[in-house]
Amino acid sequence: MSAAPIRRLRKGMVISMKTDKSDILAMLRQSGEYVSGEQLCAQFGVSRTAVWKAINQLKEEGYLIEAVSRKGYRLLESPDVLSASEILSRLSTGWAGRTLHYLPVTGSTNTDAKRYAETGDPHGTTVVANMQTAGKGRRGKMWQSPEGSAIYMTIILKPDFPPDKASMLTLVMALSVADAVAEATGLRCGIKWPNDIVVNGKKICGILTELNTESDYIQYVVIGVGINVNNASPEEFPEVIRQMATSLRIESGMRLSRAEILERVLAHFEKNYDTFVETLDLSCLMDKYEKRLLNLNTEVKVLDPKGEYTGIARGINAAGELLVEKEDGRVVPVYAGEVSVRGLYGYAP
Repeated sequence: MSAAPIRRLRKGMVISMKTDKSDILAMLRQSGEYVSGEQLCAQFGVSRTAVWKAINQLKEEGYLIEAVSRKGYRLLESPDVLSASEILSRLSTGWAGRTLHYLPVTGSTNTDAKRYAETGDPHGTTVVANMQTAGKGRRGKMWQSPEGSAIYMTIILKPDFPPDKASMLTLVMALSVADAVAEATGLRCGIKWPNDIVVNGKKICGILTELNTESDYIQYVVIGVGINVNNASPEEFPEVIRQMATSLRIESGMRLSRAEILERVLAHFEKNYDTFVETLDLSCLMDKYEKRLLNLNTEVKVLDPKGEYTGIARGINAAGELLVEKEDGRVVPVYAGEVSVRGLYGYAP
């Protein structure tokens, strides 16, 4: 008899897929109807006692599961939790998130991911936290991380391409988050170049990409994503960012499943990443990206270190650089510096 397939849940802990409650949860969710204890036992090769224990554990985590004699179990409602069981039960990916580290509270998922990458965790490993105490953004900016309302995740990549290609992965993730959020919520979701995710003129997500290199070789890349999901009101944001930040709940009027959105992000990213590595540029993703690009054909202010200037954004090139048409008609690529868009984040005409 062959060994049962396994799935790594966290470092140093390997759980058989036959006894993992996330698989029982996945079967209940996919069915939508009653699933008998006998079916669960046969599917996962476990005893009725093991099934009963798994069902009770899920109930303790907040899942509403109906048990009816001679019919079995039916999942009625799932809580908004980012537990390992909830995330793994939803995964449809081939490699993204298949090794998962779930941490109720951590300093920074990017910091954790670097440690896991350096100790041998594979490509696609994902770190998820319910709360961050030391999250950070670009240029050391702090990312506010309240408990239980947002998605805090970092994915580890171990690519086989030169370091100068890695910056484009930020745009790949931005496109993936925008597509996932729009798919899950129905909201119009745009991208402010290169990687701010914007809904109704306000930011709902930050992305931070970091890499470790040795000479011309990438040891690993970590991409951190923070998405404001269930913040109930603007007052939950610090005053300094209140005018520019929002949440999916505020904009949609609905409380949303963070695990569902996270799974969709991973699924879209896996697909977009695999497309990217075929050409090692954004040539096959440019059209999709530009459809969400809020800067497109709008006046932008480029905060170039050599001097600010205004122009019209005409899209991106295959390297992910923003193409800006200056007043003299020249189109120049912008690859560094900040870009402001009229009507966003306080930049007004």
